[in-house]
Amino acid sequence: MDSLSLILDDMHFDGVVFAATHNTAPWAWQLATPGLACFHMVTLGQAWLVREGEDPVLLQTGDLIVLPAGSLHRVQDKPQTMAVADDLLPHMIQSDTHARTHGGGGTPSHVISGHARFDVDMAAPLIAALPPLMHVRGLGEAPPPWLAVGLQFLALEVSAQRPAQQAIINRMGDILFMQCIRDHVETVPEGSGNWLAALKDRALSAALSHMHREPHHNWTVPELAQKACLSRSAFADRFTQTLGEPPLTYLTRHRMRLAARQLGGSTLQVSKVANLVGYASEAAFSQAFKREYGMTPSAWRDQRRLVPVPPNKEATLRLGLMKRDTLEPAGVAAAALSSQTGSAEGSGS
Repeated sequence: MDSLSLILDDMHFDGVVFAATHNTAPWAWQLATPGLACFHMVTLGQAWLVREGEDPVLLQTGDLIVLPAGSLHRVQDKPQTMAVADDLLPHMIQSDTHARTHGGGGTPSHVISGHARFDVDMAAPLIAALPPLMHVRGLGEAPPPWLAVGLQFLALEVSAQRPAQQAIINRMGDILFMQCIRDHVETVPEGSGNWLAALKDRALSAALSHMHREPHHNWTVPELAQKACLSRSAFADRFTQTLGEPPLTYLTRHRMRLAARQLGGSTLQVSKVANLVGYASEAAFSQAFKREYGMTPSAWRDQRRLVPVPPNKEATLRLGLMKRDTLEPAGVAAAALSSQTGSAEGSGS
């Protein structure tokens, strides 16, 4: 399996939460899904994306936009609409798949909106490396074939109640988001300073694949260099320059994210979790975990248990419990927009 597939697998995608809206001007929706990628697909008419401090972005029929970090934004009928934005998130959380009608009765615009559900901590490095907005245009000289097919399929699926509808939409939403990521990775130039460039580097990608496939292994820099078919020094230099940190630092941080997932989602003893992520010494594991998260594994687990939530619902319910900032009325906001060696630390010891 290639390195991007392994990274996406580590994120534990769990489908999408979505809402179809049939809007008529003037209209406006507000959405924020902190840490979770959200998207909008225009199936009829057009819409405008409005973000504080950024120029408005026109969305036309067939367009898909993804905000990887789920930052606060609006979609509305025009940049300076007089409509007061409603919160879209509560409509997404509801299980009803019927389209919501919204607006003042003018020009129509149909939009399918949603957000992905995945492990926020495991996804953090990838989300941070993506641009704040990914805009895939359905019109123009060469729109990607997958977008037209995906848009048509998704629009058809939400048009009427059918058996297994939510399961199908979940998988389709995951696929569309992954496809956007793949398309973006393919455009990242070498030497850009973005660690996603490592996924296109055959040598670094090979090393990353081994680290993600076997994070518990007692990897050393010479061993990883051998997997990358590079000398030890050349591998360490290239890895650090491209990913912004030495190989074993990257590995340790990845192990700590895996450990955090185990601590939050299981009742395994700390020593067992340490062993699963490559640490024979519980003390060494605890020290590494505290450096990454600012507290011991046991304290972190206790903190997570203060608000017990079923794992498969955690991300969505967390959003519902968050206190989200609010923007000014849509018209006002729119007007204002003008070299490391040896083995990984503590492992196997």
